Amino acid sequence: MNPKTVSKIHIQSFPPIATDLSHTLILGTMPGQASLKAGQYYAHPRNAFWKIMVEILGIQSGEPYETRTAAMAMAGIALWDVLQSCVRAGSLDSDIDNNTIVLNDFSWFFNCHPHIRRICFNGTRAEYLYRRHVQPMLPASPDREYIRLPSTSPANAAIPIEEKSRAWKIIAS
Repeated sequence: MNPKTVSKIHIQSFPPIATDLSHTLILGTMPGQASLKAGQYYAHPRNAFWKIMVEILGIQSGEPYETRTAAMAMAGIALWDVLQSCVRAGSLDSDIDNNTIVLNDFSWFFNCHPHIRRICFNGTRAEYLYRRHVQPMLPASPDREYIRLPSTSPANAAIPIEEKSRAWKIIAS
């Protein structure tokens, strides 16, 4: 018997972090185990997301999660996941059971945040799921820009953090 089959659990994402000022949306796939346990986006200590955001936004290193998310929101950057829930063993996107995915309500989100003009995907899987399952259900939005960025996940160790950081700087423009 495959051990991953035994340990698959149903997981739920977090609500979006967004304000009326949000113009850029960063989309992940689904929080990993460390994030779910902490109740915070990108809580795994080896995930480069917050290291990169601290650098881009000029936040003091070591600031509490609430300070980092507030600085991000004040910069017009929203944060969410493509999936609202799924069944997954472990933290890897490749472990998601595709037959169990439930999408977040993007029609509602874009109605509440009409100034979003740029969507940045934290990795390939987030982009794939959005383009495959979400985008076809939304009205066309020719003024919206889509950018896939290198995953900040520790599983994406082949790309050095300096290279990831250079790519991610686009969100500050």
